[in-house]
Amino acid sequence: MASTSRDYQAVVDQLKPIGARDQRMLAVVDALWVAFENHGYSWVGFYIDRPHEPDEKRLVLSWRRDKPACSPIGLHGVCGQALRSKKPRIVRDVTELGENYIACDPRDRSEIVMPLLDERGVCWGVLDIDSSDLGAFDESDALGLHQVLEAAGLTSHSS
Repeated sequence: MASTSRDYQAVVDQLKPIGARDQRMLAVVDALWVAFENHGYSWVGFYIDRPHEPDEKRLVLSWRRDKPACSPIGLHGVCGQALRSKKPRIVRDVTELGENYIACDPRDRSEIVMPLLDERGVCWGVLDIDSSDLGAFDESDALGLHQVLEAAGLTSHSS
């Protein structure tokens, strides 16, 4: 599934960086799900970092669509890698990750994870999106998702 069929600008145009962070996360999850549930997305959600917890329980599920997911999860997976590196992670084929893949839904084949940075550059969570399609995400998705997260006031300009 080529991401060229995903119009992230239409999602950006709906979002405003107002309200509590929780409200903005819900707005992003809902907007992305409605826009792309029929365009390669099988799941979308946020994980929030709890730095006071042990590494294996650091990331806790927040707003999500449209099915449950694992929570808490550890830092060894793709979400933890994006959190620690502060860089997006695009996984073409999750079966190549081995122990670094946390399988919440065995039907998922690919994944993209976007770090969420505050104004000081601290990563406070991640946006995680899964697809049942192999190779569903690429750099244009990372760029579009970064624009969505900026428009909602959920990440700084430096991510």
